[in-house]
Amino acid sequence: MSDAADVRKVVILAAGLGKRMRQPAGDARLAAVQAAAADTGVKALIPFARPFLDYSLSTLADAGFRQVCLVIGPQHQQIRDYYTRVCPPQRVKISFAVQSQPRGTADAVRVAEKFTDGELFLMINSDNYYPVSACRAARKMRGPGIIAFERDAMLNRGNIQPERISGFAAVKVAPGDLLEDVLEKPSPETLRTLGPRVWLSMNCWLFDRRIFTACERIGPSPRGELEIPDAVRLAIHEIGVRFEVVRCDDPVLDLSSRRDIESIAPFLERLPVSL
Repeated sequence: MSDAADVRKVVILAAGLGKRMRQPAGDARLAAVQAAAADTGVKALIPFARPFLDYSLSTLADAGFRQVCLVIGPQHQQIRDYYTRVCPPQRVKISFAVQSQPRGTADAVRVAEKFTDGELFLMINSDNYYPVSACRAARKMRGPGIIAFERDAMLNRGNIQPERISGFAAVKVAPGDLLEDVLEKPSPETLRTLGPRVWLSMNCWLFDRRIFTACERIGPSPRGELEIPDAVRLAIHEIGVRFEVVRCDDPVLDLSSRRDIESIAPFLERLPVSL
């Protein structure tokens, strides 16, 4: 495996259609420019003091990452234009990979294979802001793994309301801090079996080249998509990949719907941005 200091690459999934973001929310108090951006479904460019994805790119640069591949859809020319002509970053190099159809997160990862060039890489979502502590922890890892986020931190210090927390996947940890499973929308009974501290998956993964084999071999989920948790399970059980679980006590900010725009704003106001 590569040394931790060699982990420089990030794949950011930004090809989603933003269906939840485009849905009306009459009680969401948005500026006109935010409402217009939400109507497009392009969550990465929703403006706060500046586009949402700028905060993530700045934090990744702070953590030492230097190359970023944005996986976009063919309809996302706005993202390409912004980061190549309007505001090209100086601290990270931006590449693009196009997911021709919205076939799921595993398919989105697969189209970035050429960018990764066989190296370890971090994979994250474009509609989440990950704390710099998580990004730095990922750079210290020497092989595949997941950064898991404490449920109570997400509830008490993030923007996730209690009624939404059950919709997130929980991480089941095996002895030796290895990943046993990712439990999608676990029941209260299942959560109780995980112990007093529950750790959540927010799609913050460190992958090596074997994930592409797994992504090719899985079939569609019940939702009809090729999904990263299914690829990870196949990688564990059929390819023999061992995923380290690294715990993070800092919250992830989630930008899924119009209501999240208002709840995230106070957190982002405190963050300096340097691209």
